[in-house]
Amino acid sequence: MNSGTAEHTGGPAEGDTFDAGVGGLLRQPKAVWATAGASVVAFMGIGLVDPILPSIAKGLDATAGQVSLLFTSYFLITAVAMLVTGFVSSRIGGRRTLLLGLALVVVFAGLSGISGSVGELVGFRAGWGLGNALFVSTALAVIVGAAAGGSAAAILLYESALGLGMACGPLLGALLGDASWRYPFFGTAILMAIGFLCITAFLKEQPKPARKTGLLDPIRALGHGGLASAAASAFFYNYTFFTVLAFTPFVLNMSPYKSGAVFFAWGLLLAVFSVLVAPRLQARFGSLKVLGGSLVLLAADVLVLGYGSHTTAVVCTILSGAFIGVNNTVYTELALGVSDAPRPVASAGYNFVRWFAAAAAPFFAPRIEEWTDIHIPFVVAAATAALGSLVVLVRRKSLTHEAEELETRHATEDSVAVFAN
Repeated sequence: MNSGTAEHTGGPAEGDTFDAGVGGLLRQPKAVWATAGASVVAFMGIGLVDPILPSIAKGLDATAGQVSLLFTSYFLITAVAMLVTGFVSSRIGGRRTLLLGLALVVVFAGLSGISGSVGELVGFRAGWGLGNALFVSTALAVIVGAAAGGSAAAILLYESALGLGMACGPLLGALLGDASWRYPFFGTAILMAIGFLCITAFLKEQPKPARKTGLLDPIRALGHGGLASAAASAFFYNYTFFTVLAFTPFVLNMSPYKSGAVFFAWGLLLAVFSVLVAPRLQARFGSLKVLGGSLVLLAADVLVLGYGSHTTAVVCTILSGAFIGVNNTVYTELALGVSDAPRPVASAGYNFVRWFAAAAAPFFAPRIEEWTDIHIPFVVAAATAALGSLVVLVRRKSLTHEAEELETRHATEDSVAVFAN
């Protein structure tokens, strides 16, 4: 989707439109900033519960395995909903889909705050996941369509929102959760309501696609070898990612403030490396080399996290944010640029696969600990990161050859967008 390196791996080459996108990142229409701002809050909802997981378990008299289902239900519904988002948005339009998603998050985040049992909370998080899927998947398409500077600037802006949301979510959870585990849910509902008002005020209805998206179009898109390879690698990577996010708080066993500070630092590294470092690494080494290397380093980091001292575990948790930030940017670009499917359809198919791993990791990690010991969940997470790198290596030809013609096409589109804006 950008003019590539000599390897044609989907990564940006120095001096191409990606650099123009970085320069134009801050010069965006109000509609883009409104959507990006709401996206920050949407991503805050993912890490919001991290520092308060032990508090929720104590408040609702639940086990770590039961509380981990807050992530499982959320991402399981998110994964399935990816088949619906394009179907809905191509019929009612991007703006209405965003507003529908935001409205669902407001309702279910508020209901989560008044839950009387862990079962109720898990159910409300599932509804929250549906709203978030409708919003997040559509937000990327809206930002790409409306951003100044072409798709490169749009992806950077989207990844910035992701990183900022991931950083601020644990911080908000810690600040509000110190008084009560219920308050972070109410806080999110209020912030998403503000996002709803901003989208209503600043975002005009987007043109509907000429062809309506079918429910199975994302599945059909996965028939493309390059997209299927990216999704398979991302599946293994996401298992590692969400083992860190959902299981590590129980291992660290810190107060909400301390845990929030750890994951705030983690999120800051994620944001910096996704927006500032990843593009430069891609320009120098190519996307696939960067992705493969980052996955190997993440595997090593997670392994040390599982076997190190408490201080080592804290350091490795924070450091993992750097590798996760790099991976997120490269995977997003590969998913959107490697196939000939429309970008919203390709994104939906890719996310359909990878979010299943995000649902699986919080479910299996605490159970693996029960069956073995506290170290083995991290051994499994290290192995899945390594498998993600292995998929990139084995399927390298598919990820490069099939993207070659598309890179030229997308580079032309992005250049036109840069001059048009």
